[in-house]
Amino acid sequence: MSTLTQSSTENSSIEAPEKKIWTDEEFMALSRDGHRYELVDGEVIDMGNSGARHGYIAIILSSALFSVVRDQKLGALFDSSTAFIMKNGNKRSPDISFFVKERLQELEELPTGFLDGAPDLAIEILSPNNTVEEIDNKLVEFFENGSRLVWVINPNQHHVLVYRAAQEPDRLLKLSDFLDGEDIITGFTLPVTDLFQKPF
Repeated sequence: MSTLTQSSTENSSIEAPEKKIWTDEEFMALSRDGHRYELVDGEVIDMGNSGARHGYIAIILSSALFSVVRDQKLGALFDSSTAFIMKNGNKRSPDISFFVKERLQELEELPTGFLDGAPDLAIEILSPNNTVEEIDNKLVEFFENGSRLVWVINPNQHHVLVYRAAQEPDRLLKLSDFLDGEDIITGFTLPVTDLFQKPF
């Protein structure tokens, strides 16, 4: 009995190993196997591959956004392979991201590594393996780190949740509604139904 108690006490005093600090280069090298990763509370999370429907929606929306952003020189769009460093050290990778040019003007050029802070517009396209807790945690971090608008697209239910704060959605957009870039991407509108159109 005393041996067990002593062993238990000794074990409880052992310090947990320190969390690895990932450099941008180390973290980017992980994606060479074709998967995407996020760094959450020191743990590398494999985001897996998202599937055809997810990728198709991302291309439709990215193309529509890019034409407006480029023509008006509003800022920079990034795809899902781009991670952003949060204040707590987490590295998050929305499916589509947009930074307004004012936040980038101090840079001579875009870094080969990651940008600090969350994008002004973060877009998440739900995958079958996403959990409510996971999305909620992302929303909190996005808004704590500079996001002003987040779209969460649900491919199965054909709707979009629009967030202006993490606590609850500002609007639910259905097929008859329009996505609006508001004051983030001025002049951008897109019928929600376009996101879910068949390619053939």
